[in-house]
Amino acid sequence: MSRTGPQDHGDELLTRLGTLTAQARAAAEVQRSRVELAVALQRGMLPRGLPEADGVRLAVRYVPANQGLNVGGDWYDAFTMPDGRIGLSIGDVQGHNIEAAAFMGQVRVGLRALASVDSDPGELLARTNELLMTLGGDLFATCTFLRLDPETRLLESARAGHLPCVWATADGRSGLTEDEGGPPLGVQSGADFPVTRYRLDSGGVFVMVTDGVVEGPSMHLDEGMDQVARLAGVAAVARMDVDALAAALIKGATEVGHDDDAAVLVIGHDEPAGQP
Repeated sequence: MSRTGPQDHGDELLTRLGTLTAQARAAAEVQRSRVELAVALQRGMLPRGLPEADGVRLAVRYVPANQGLNVGGDWYDAFTMPDGRIGLSIGDVQGHNIEAAAFMGQVRVGLRALASVDSDPGELLARTNELLMTLGGDLFATCTFLRLDPETRLLESARAGHLPCVWATADGRSGLTEDEGGPPLGVQSGADFPVTRYRLDSGGVFVMVTDGVVEGPSMHLDEGMDQVARLAGVAAVARMDVDALAAALIKGATEVGHDDDAAVLVIGHDEPAGQP
């Protein structure tokens, strides 16, 4: 009769451990590849450059949520519309996977395409919402869309479940926009998205962010939004370059302890010629 000794049990255990280790490595490699693909998809969907117009200053910052094996679906966009005005959007897709990144691309492309048909921010969000509803699926996205007239400095805003914007004037006043807004995109058919109008002061700034900038384990949302408003106010008084403000805001996002995407879009307007 044969006997199985301790050596045989040890060999069997080592074999099983080796198999499990190989399987774990293979699974991790697949997931890592998915994250790399999603990050590449995200970056490929972001604009290559920003539109230019007399007096208008734009700056952006974006940090993807690729901590661990997660990836988010935040985006920003800025482009010149057929009528010469500038379209600006920022948003956040539910979820942290490659599906969220792909859905982000659908929303951003849909907004751009429909903006060539109707540039009114409220109608644009309504049309995009209906388009997403026809596609089906379980994902949704929050979004703010702004239309800026460089000549009059008129900002028209429509919001779909997204965070309010932050404003600051050259005399140091700052705060949050109080527009009504509508539901996130892809949730409710027939939704309305009211338009609110603002005037961008010379020397002032308008800031759009995603929640990765202002909310996380180390900071409550209200505290994070107040921090952005304070920084924007200081920047406007100091005549800080919009690019420097965007960099400061994205750096401040590290304080919230987030594992989400973080996106910032800053809009500024130069002082009229001849003024200090």
